[in-house]
Amino acid sequence: MRTQIDFSPLYRSAVGFDRLVGLLDSAARYDTTPGWPPYNIERLSKRDDELGTLDSYRIELAVAGFRPDQLTLEVKDNVLTVSGKKDEDTTERTFLHRGLAERNFERRFQLADHVKVTEAELANGLLSVTLALEVPEAKKAKQIAIKTSANVTQVLEAAE
Repeated sequence: MRTQIDFSPLYRSAVGFDRLVGLLDSAARYDTTPGWPPYNIERLSKRDDELGTLDSYRIELAVAGFRPDQLTLEVKDNVLTVSGKKDEDTTERTFLHRGLAERNFERRFQLADHVKVTEAELANGLLSVTLALEVPEAKKAKQIAIKTSANVTQVLEAAE
């Protein structure tokens, strides 16, 4: 059974979309354990340039049993990596039923350009990571004044 998708035909027929194809390829590669830990992705607000609000999101991961010092968040090359590493359990225990996973994990999220992690909080077994889209001033839309021939004529008359 084939588990990897070949995107090479897209590279041959689509010009300028190589970043998008790369994102799809990396998303397929990073999703190695799709069921653990369970998570939600929530949109908190939507961009509204008139009100000055930005897109913001929250990722919630169910990390019951992990302490803050056992969790790591790292952002590198637009990839948010959340990992948890449990301490070695040296006590001898006999389980009649073992339903809690208690295993190490690593979950990756591909972030769009200019998405920044603004906060991380652990409460009631949920790790909440808040993200915001922060578009730099150079990338924002700008109003351009339109000159007319009437403006040029008025300037010439004022100069005489």
